[in-house]
Amino acid sequence: MELENTKALITGGVSGLGLAVAQHLVAGGARVALLDVNDDKGAAAVAALGEDKARYFRTDVTDEAAVAATVDAAKAFLGGLNVAVNCAGILGAGRVLGKEAPMPLATFRTTVLVNLVGSFNVAKAAADAMQHNAAGADGERGVIINTASVAAFEGQIGQAAYSASKGGVVGMTLPMARELARFGIRVMTIAPGIFWTPMVDGMPEAVQQSLAASIPFPSRLGQPQEFAETVGFILRARYLNGETIRLDGATRLAAK
Repeated sequence: MELENTKALITGGVSGLGLAVAQHLVAGGARVALLDVNDDKGAAAVAALGEDKARYFRTDVTDEAAVAATVDAAKAFLGGLNVAVNCAGILGAGRVLGKEAPMPLATFRTTVLVNLVGSFNVAKAAADAMQHNAAGADGERGVIINTASVAAFEGQIGQAAYSASKGGVVGMTLPMARELARFGIRVMTIAPGIFWTPMVDGMPEAVQQSLAASIPFPSRLGQPQEFAETVGFILRARYLNGETIRLDGATRLAAK
């Protein structure tokens, strides 16, 4: 799929990795629908991308009815829908046995609900729309790209909830790709390592340097644009399907 033919829905699309994906796709000629819950950043993103190329939709990815309605509205704005990129997520950091008390179950539940259930919710609504597209090259009708994390494979202390949620994203990639193959819909996942996001930007410089030093090569934090370029590569490379790509500079997270 070429970028100029892309009509993409992006969750978490007004900041961080999601915004980088939107910028990359729009630069290639695509149109994008940005699903998020930050109205101010949503307005700023649309202004920067162009109102003819982007539109913001306030959306809770965990709300089944709201997501279905948003997908319909996004499809109307875009003139179709053939790409969905799930970037919305939360950290949900906390130890199973904290200093004061065990982790509240609500923390674990909310993390899984947003990161895993939210990704599935958007993916299945997008797939429902994509199955009706006219078939393109190789019979392709759409592409779904989810975001996991290297924490899905070697989560650190304090990441039990986060790792479980991202491990679930990795786990559903292949079965979803196998099921949707008959509709010509590909499903891929990217598992980024330590990336330069607004969260990292707020950390002390010493912490940032320590994080960068832990990455074998290149010894720096990943750039959101590199994540976006990986999305673009997946869209163009139609033989990629049912796989999780680690994007991490060969880093492997230590226990803590």
